[in-house]
Amino acid sequence: VITIDIAHGHSIQMMETMKWLKDLYPNIEIIAGNLAMPDAARDLIEAGADAIKVGIGPGSMCTTRIITGCGVPQLTAIALCAEIADSYGVPVIADGGIKTSGDIVKAFAAGASTVMLGSMLSGTLETPGELKNGRKQYRGMASKAAQVSWRGGVPEGMAAEGESTMVNIKGHVKDVILEITGGIRSGMSYVNATAVSEMREKTMFMEMSSNGVSESRAHGLG
Repeated sequence: VITIDIAHGHSIQMMETMKWLKDLYPNIEIIAGNLAMPDAARDLIEAGADAIKVGIGPGSMCTTRIITGCGVPQLTAIALCAEIADSYGVPVIADGGIKTSGDIVKAFAAGASTVMLGSMLSGTLETPGELKNGRKQYRGMASKAAQVSWRGGVPEGMAAEGESTMVNIKGHVKDVILEITGGIRSGMSYVNATAVSEMREKTMFMEMSSNGVSESRAHGLG
Protein backbone atom coordinates (compact mmCIF):
# COMPACT_ATOMS: atom_id res chain seq x y z
CA VAL A 1 0.00 0.00 0.00
CA ILE A 2 1.26 3.48 -0.91
CA THR A 3 -0.10 6.69 0.63
CA ILE A 4 -0.04 9.82 -1.53
CA ASP A 5 -0.43 12.77 0.82
CA ILE A 6 -1.04 16.26 -0.56
CA ALA A 7 -2.53 19.07 1.55
CA HIS A 8 -5.12 19.58 -1.23
CA GLY A 9 -5.48 16.09 -2.65
CA HIS A 10 -8.21 16.98 -5.15
CA SER A 11 -5.69 18.01 -7.79
CA ILE A 12 -4.46 17.10 -11.26
CA GLN A 13 -1.09 16.20 -9.73
CA MET A 14 -2.78 13.57 -7.55
CA MET A 15 -4.73 12.09 -10.47
CA GLU A 16 -1.65 11.89 -12.68
CA THR A 17 0.48 10.35 -9.93
CA MET A 18 -2.12 7.68 -9.19
CA LYS A 19 -2.44 6.80 -12.88
CA TRP A 20 1.34 6.58 -13.23
CA LEU A 21 1.63 4.27 -10.22
CA LYS A 22 -1.30 2.07 -11.28
CA ASP A 23 0.16 1.72 -14.78
CA LEU A 24 3.54 0.69 -13.35
CA TYR A 25 2.19 -1.51 -10.55
CA PRO A 26 -1.36 -2.68 -11.35
CA ASN A 27 -1.72 -4.63 -8.11
CA ILE A 28 -0.67 -1.84 -5.77
CA GLU A 29 -3.22 -0.22 -3.47
CA ILE A 30 -3.24 3.57 -3.03
CA ILE A 31 -4.47 5.70 -0.15
CA ALA A 32 -5.15 9.19 -1.53
CA GLY A 33 -5.69 12.44 0.36
CA ASN A 34 -6.39 14.80 1.79
CA LEU A 35 -9.87 15.89 0.82
CA ALA A 36 -13.08 17.11 2.45
CA MET A 37 -15.83 17.26 -0.18
CA PRO A 38 -17.93 14.54 -1.86
CA ASP A 39 -16.98 15.53 -5.42
CA ALA A 40 -13.32 15.17 -4.45
CA ALA A 41 -14.02 11.73 -3.00
CA ARG A 42 -15.73 10.63 -6.21
CA ASP A 43 -12.97 11.97 -8.47
CA LEU A 44 -10.14 10.36 -6.49
CA ILE A 45 -11.91 7.01 -6.26
CA GLU A 46 -12.68 6.98 -9.98
CA ALA A 47 -9.04 7.89 -10.63
CA GLY A 48 -7.94 4.75 -8.79
CA ALA A 49 -7.84 5.44 -5.04
CA ASP A 50 -8.39 2.29 -2.96
CA ALA A 51 -8.93 4.36 0.20
CA ILE A 52 -9.37 8.08 0.81
CA LYS A 53 -7.97 10.25 3.59
CA VAL A 54 -10.37 12.94 4.81
CA GLY A 55 -9.41 16.15 6.61
CA ILE A 56 -8.65 19.74 5.55
CA GLY A 57 -7.46 21.80 8.50
CA PRO A 58 -8.82 19.93 11.56
CA GLY A 59 -5.47 19.03 13.14
CA SER A 60 -4.59 20.50 16.54
CA MET A 61 -1.42 22.10 15.17
CA CYS A 62 -2.92 23.03 11.79
CA THR A 63 -3.73 26.64 10.82
CA THR A 64 -4.83 25.96 7.23
CA ARG A 65 -8.39 27.20 7.79
CA ILE A 66 -7.13 30.45 9.32
CA ILE A 67 -4.35 31.09 6.80
CA THR A 68 -6.30 30.08 3.68
CA GLY A 69 -9.95 30.46 4.69
CA CYS A 70 -10.58 26.93 3.38
CA GLY A 71 -11.72 23.76 5.10
CA VAL A 72 -14.72 21.74 6.25
CA PRO A 73 -15.65 20.80 9.83
CA GLN A 74 -14.21 17.32 10.23
CA LEU A 75 -17.28 15.35 11.24
CA THR A 76 -19.23 16.89 8.35
CA ALA A 77 -16.39 16.11 5.93
CA ILE A 78 -16.29 12.48 7.07
CA ALA A 79 -20.05 12.06 6.64
CA LEU A 80 -20.14 13.72 3.20
CA CYS A 81 -17.20 11.75 1.83
CA ALA A 82 -18.24 8.44 3.40
CA GLU A 83 -21.60 8.59 1.64
CA ILE A 84 -19.79 8.65 -1.71
CA ALA A 85 -17.05 6.20 -0.71
CA ASP A 86 -19.61 3.66 0.52
CA SER A 87 -21.21 3.50 -2.92
CA TYR A 88 -17.83 2.39 -4.33
CA GLY A 89 -16.91 0.09 -1.44
CA VAL A 90 -13.92 2.29 -0.58
CA PRO A 91 -12.90 2.93 3.06
CA VAL A 92 -12.54 6.38 4.62
CA ILE A 93 -9.62 7.33 6.86
CA ALA A 94 -10.33 10.28 9.18
CA ASP A 95 -7.18 12.40 9.45
CA GLY A 96 -7.19 15.10 12.12
CA GLY A 97 -9.44 16.61 14.75
CA ILE A 98 -9.34 13.64 17.13
CA LYS A 99 -8.93 14.84 20.73
CA THR A 100 -10.65 12.07 22.71
CA SER A 101 -11.77 8.47 22.36
CA GLY A 102 -15.28 9.90 22.04
CA ASP A 103 -14.18 11.73 18.89
CA ILE A 104 -13.05 8.39 17.44
CA VAL A 105 -16.46 6.89 18.21
CA LYS A 106 -18.14 9.82 16.42
CA ALA A 107 -15.81 9.47 13.42
CA PHE A 108 -16.73 5.79 13.11
CA ALA A 109 -20.42 6.66 13.44
CA ALA A 110 -20.08 9.24 10.65
CA GLY A 111 -18.61 6.63 8.29
CA ALA A 112 -14.86 6.41 8.86
CA SER A 113 -13.36 2.94 9.14
CA THR A 114 -9.99 4.19 10.42
CA VAL A 115 -8.70 7.26 12.25
CA MET A 116 -5.26 8.85 12.40
CA LEU A 117 -3.92 10.19 15.69
CA GLY A 118 -1.46 13.02 16.25
CA SER A 119 -2.03 15.07 19.40
CA MET A 120 -3.35 12.11 21.39
CA LEU A 121 -0.02 10.32 20.97
CA SER A 122 2.20 13.39 21.18
CA GLY A 123 4.38 13.41 24.28
CA THR A 124 4.60 9.63 24.53
CA LEU A 125 8.08 8.25 25.11
CA GLU A 126 8.15 6.50 21.73
CA THR A 127 7.47 9.62 19.66
CA PRO A 128 10.29 11.61 18.06
CA GLY A 129 10.93 15.17 19.12
CA GLU A 130 13.17 17.25 21.32
CA LEU A 131 12.84 16.54 25.05
CA LYS A 132 13.23 19.40 27.56
CA ASN A 133 12.35 19.43 31.26
CA GLY A 134 9.78 16.67 31.01
CA ARG A 135 8.18 18.12 27.88
CA LYS A 136 8.44 17.05 24.26
CA GLN A 137 8.17 18.96 21.00
CA TYR A 138 4.97 18.53 19.00
CA ARG A 139 4.59 20.28 15.66
CA GLY A 140 2.40 20.37 12.60
CA MET A 141 4.13 19.23 9.41
CA ALA A 142 3.21 22.52 7.70
CA SER A 143 4.62 24.59 10.57
CA LYS A 144 7.68 26.76 10.11
CA ALA A 145 9.67 24.56 12.54
CA ALA A 146 8.89 21.40 10.57
CA GLN A 147 9.66 23.01 7.21
CA VAL A 148 13.00 24.30 8.50
CA SER A 149 13.78 20.74 9.58
CA TRP A 150 13.01 19.00 6.28
CA ARG A 151 13.66 21.60 3.61
CA GLY A 152 15.57 24.41 5.28
CA GLY A 153 12.73 26.90 5.66
CA VAL A 154 9.44 28.16 4.29
CA PRO A 155 9.88 28.86 0.54
CA GLU A 156 9.54 32.48 -0.54
CA GLY A 157 5.98 33.33 -1.47
CA MET A 158 4.50 30.56 0.70
CA ALA A 159 3.00 30.67 4.19
CA ALA A 160 3.35 28.21 7.04
CA GLU A 161 0.05 26.49 7.84
CA GLY A 162 0.86 25.01 11.23
CA GLU A 163 2.19 25.63 14.72
CA SER A 164 4.63 23.92 17.07
CA THR A 165 4.60 23.59 20.85
CA MET A 166 5.92 21.59 23.79
CA VAL A 167 3.64 19.02 25.48
CA ASN A 168 3.93 17.11 28.74
CA ILE A 169 5.34 13.60 28.67
CA LYS A 170 2.48 11.07 28.72
CA GLY A 171 4.38 7.83 29.31
CA HIS A 172 4.39 4.84 26.99
CA VAL A 173 2.24 4.82 23.87
CA LYS A 174 0.90 1.37 24.80
CA ASP A 175 -0.77 2.77 27.92
CA VAL A 176 -2.33 5.65 25.98
CA ILE A 177 -3.66 3.25 23.33
CA LEU A 178 -5.15 0.95 25.97
CA GLU A 179 -7.09 3.87 27.46
CA ILE A 180 -8.26 4.99 24.01
CA THR A 181 -9.45 1.52 22.99
CA GLY A 182 -11.27 1.18 26.31
CA GLY A 183 -13.21 4.34 25.53
CA ILE A 184 -14.03 3.12 22.02
CA ARG A 185 -15.31 -0.23 23.29
CA SER A 186 -17.51 1.53 25.82
CA GLY A 187 -18.85 3.88 23.15
CA MET A 188 -19.68 0.95 20.91
CA SER A 189 -21.53 -0.74 23.75
CA TYR A 190 -23.73 2.33 24.27
CA VAL A 191 -25.02 2.07 20.68
CA ASN A 192 -25.16 -1.74 20.76
CA ALA A 193 -22.52 -2.15 18.05
CA THR A 194 -20.31 -5.23 18.07
CA ALA A 195 -18.11 -4.03 15.19
CA VAL A 196 -16.93 -0.70 13.80
CA SER A 197 -18.87 -1.45 10.61
CA GLU A 198 -22.12 -1.39 12.63
CA MET A 199 -21.51 2.03 14.18
CA ARG A 200 -22.97 4.08 11.34
CA GLU A 201 -26.29 2.27 11.11
CA LYS A 202 -26.82 2.13 14.88
CA THR A 203 -25.94 5.73 15.77
CA MET A 204 -28.15 8.82 15.67
CA PHE A 205 -26.70 12.34 15.59
CA MET A 206 -28.57 15.27 17.10
CA GLU A 207 -27.91 18.99 17.51
CA MET A 208 -26.76 20.06 20.97
CA SER A 209 -27.30 23.37 22.73
CA SER A 210 -24.49 25.11 24.58
CA ASN A 211 -26.05 23.82 27.81
CA GLY A 212 -25.93 20.29 26.44
CA VAL A 213 -22.25 20.68 25.63
CA SER A 214 -21.53 21.96 29.16
CA GLU A 215 -23.53 19.11 30.66
CA SER A 216 -21.45 16.59 28.68
CA ARG A 217 -18.29 17.61 30.52
CA ALA A 218 -17.48 17.17 34.19
CA HIS A 219 -19.22 20.21 35.66
CA GLY A 220 -19.34 19.65 39.41
CA LEU A 221 -15.72 20.28 40.27
CA GLY A 222 -16.26 23.63 41.97
